[in-house]
Amino acid sequence: MGRDQHRIFVIGAGIGGLAAAIRLAAAGADVTIFETHTWPGGKMRVLPSIAGNVDAGPTVLTLRDVLEDLFESAGTTLSAQVKLTPLPVLARHFWRDGTRLDLFPGPEANAHAIGAAFGSRARSDFLRFEAETRALFTAFEAPVMRAPRPRVLAAAQAALARPRLLPWLAPGRSLKAMLARRFAEPRLQQLFGRYATYVGGNPLHAPAVLGLIWQAEARGVWAVRGGMAALASALAEVFTDLGGTLRLGEGVARVRHSGGRVAGVDLCDGTQLDCGAVVFNGDPAALQGLIDTPRAAPSRRQTHPRSLSARVWTLAAQVAPKGLGAEALAYHTVFFADAPRDEFMPLARGQTPHAPTIYVCAQDRAEHAGRSGEHGGGPERMQFILNAPATNAAPTTGPKTEDHECQIHPFTRLAQFGLHLSPTADASALTPPESFARMFPHSQGALYGLSPDGAAATFLRPGARTRLAGLYLAGGGVHPGAGVPMAALSGKHAAEAVLADRTSASMWRPTVMPGGTWTGSATTGRARFR
Repeated sequence: MGRDQHRIFVIGAGIGGLAAAIRLAAAGADVTIFETHTWPGGKMRVLPSIAGNVDAGPTVLTLRDVLEDLFESAGTTLSAQVKLTPLPVLARHFWRDGTRLDLFPGPEANAHAIGAAFGSRARSDFLRFEAETRALFTAFEAPVMRAPRPRVLAAAQAALARPRLLPWLAPGRSLKAMLARRFAEPRLQQLFGRYATYVGGNPLHAPAVLGLIWQAEARGVWAVRGGMAALASALAEVFTDLGGTLRLGEGVARVRHSGGRVAGVDLCDGTQLDCGAVVFNGDPAALQGLIDTPRAAPSRRQTHPRSLSARVWTLAAQVAPKGLGAEALAYHTVFFADAPRDEFMPLARGQTPHAPTIYVCAQDRAEHAGRSGEHGGGPERMQFILNAPATNAAPTTGPKTEDHECQIHPFTRLAQFGLHLSPTADASALTPPESFARMFPHSQGALYGLSPDGAAATFLRPGARTRLAGLYLAGGGVHPGAGVPMAALSGKHAAEAVLADRTSASMWRPTVMPGGTWTGSATTGRARFR
């Protein structure tokens, strides 16, 4: 076998690809990442504004232990590579009737805030919801979220051991229906139903068990100094310091195979390179266009129907003193749609709602997170996220409502709440689903891969291994699913599968001493963290 068979190629520098590459490089493998775009991080990207670069993807870090474990695998620490600021207010919520509710990283503080806003019944309802979702998270974390493949029996046994969890697992029960049973207050049903959208789901159809997503945020939220793109840059630097090669702006056109296993890749410029293994970090549906063996790619059932997309605005604007005023915005602020059905019924039909919920990330407020409402003045960097369907997500019925002209401009909508911003952003600040579809081929603009709606979705996502030897998967479209921590876990699973499947030293760099004794990585001398 040739020297090139020692190489491992990672296609895509998203969080899943970076996580896999770091773990493989730390284990001594010769790893190269090929990334079509000119930045590392995939959807973790930035766009320019008059106040500087604005995060145009994920906005915060949750479940930080996942990233801590990743950096430790490379011989460093998360805190040594990025500066994190814990958010004392997880999110601020507004309704058009003037109701405001802050949520915090602590159940008692949340119970107090909910009781003050909605009364003692709402407080009791929340405490019950908090206890049940915490137990759900505990029951599913090890056998589902952290496991290389979801262990159905183990998850079922964990749930059966806690009878109070069984209503959350009732077949066919949606998150919306379950929240209606748990909260008498409709605005709390709307608030906690929104967590299904964090993984691209629609609370009208998402399984009730997705209520546990709240617990990922309830356990703490951290802002990254420099934005989340700074986290991607830190991961890329750790990878190259381990001796890995990161080739930005170089796409892969084809994955070659021979004798029933991966043989190499063809780059978009026609260059052919041989390797012993490939980790594909992209939408799993895109494999159909990269490999001429259809059975090696995930089935359509594992990638369709598609999750939600979004209309993302990135801009810099100043908050006017009138109305709510500058003190109204937290780092995370949510302005709810007037009625959940007016938002989620159109989404279920593949239509863009007229006036959906607007999530606002006021990125510069992380520096003042401990002093609520403070900002240094002048234009602030902001990201708005509005739920939208993936392109061609479903046939539309009734009047056509997805035209951009039919949507209320976010500035106009926010002004209805009393938040006035200037200058007004134009369409150049908008990234619609069609743009995401072009940036990430075969995704149809879906930001989370397979839709999580439906009881079996968790168990349908492809895992790290494929049916072609030497071809592995990582990313938000792979188990355990979407979100920065989950994508990082998928990379861990992919790296572990590559390491477990090696049958000889042929995939690895020759050892320093004959006889197979490993005395150190070829990168040890130049690795900053060793």
